[in-house]
Amino acid sequence: MSRAALVTGGAGFIGSHLVDRLVRDGWRVRVLDDFSTGRDANLEGALAAVQLVRGDLLDPPTLERAVAGVEVVFHQAAVPSVPRSVAEPLRTHEVNATGTLRVLEAARRAGVRRVVYAASSSAYGDTPELPKVETMPPRPRSPYALQKWAGEAYCALYAELYGLETVSLRYFNVFGPRQDPGSEYAAVVPRFATACLRGEPPVVYGDGEQTRDFTFVADAVQANVRAADAPAASGAVVNVAGGRRVSLNELLALLADVTGAQVRPRHEPPRPGDVRDSLADLGRARALLGYEPSVDLREGLRRTVESLRDAKGEAGS
Repeated sequence: MSRAALVTGGAGFIGSHLVDRLVRDGWRVRVLDDFSTGRDANLEGALAAVQLVRGDLLDPPTLERAVAGVEVVFHQAAVPSVPRSVAEPLRTHEVNATGTLRVLEAARRAGVRRVVYAASSSAYGDTPELPKVETMPPRPRSPYALQKWAGEAYCALYAELYGLETVSLRYFNVFGPRQDPGSEYAAVVPRFATACLRGEPPVVYGDGEQTRDFTFVADAVQANVRAADAPAASGAVVNVAGGRRVSLNELLALLADVTGAQVRPRHEPPRPGDVRDSLADLGRARALLGYEPSVDLREGLRRTVESLRDAKGEAGS
């Protein structure tokens, strides 16, 4: 008999790619999404094979219905934006922190075996030490980072106190197809890529020498699938990243090369809550999950640009 999983936020960017993978692997998949940022189009390839629950994870009856009878919950639902959390700390806390607690409690009551939680590298804050190792004390610099860290703490507590298996995956700058470039809170890769495709100057906050460890979405999915069954991972926090440190100026140069664009960035002041440098230590991911990045940055950017070109073509047809 096939295994059953719930993906919260399964119509979103990472969640929908995870849904596709689980369906291909033979899981029975249920998706819970309120479609505040998720899109029906993200699920079009898997919709016939999934059970879709349209609703808010903050609504107890909806959440109870969503977790019933599943073995693993992949908790992807969030408001995934540092700037938005700075602008809306109360609303983002409700979804990112309280929502995670509600998911854990509903999973515990329903007899779920394991919850795999989408945590964030933003919990490390702006400490100068690199690479970032999971044993470092968190120093969140934004409401979003603090909210995600609170979710980690609740996951560890539920594993220890109640015996609900949990794994917290600290994502480092995930990018790829289906990531929304249009929002005012859009992530850097789709913003830069869209500007290059339009021949417009990309906006760089600060001098562009700040660095990030970019993770292609297929590798984030790989980590989730591995975390569902990794025997020694319960209660752990695990970095998920590409394992390479790249400045935003280097990123823009790569995207200009991939797109063939000739653009000059427009620099604006650094944004509150942003960190200066980021690079993941992947030792724990390798040891506990058998994780290894499989898509390098340039290839990931090529696939992302291709998807944006396809979307542009469909919109214009």
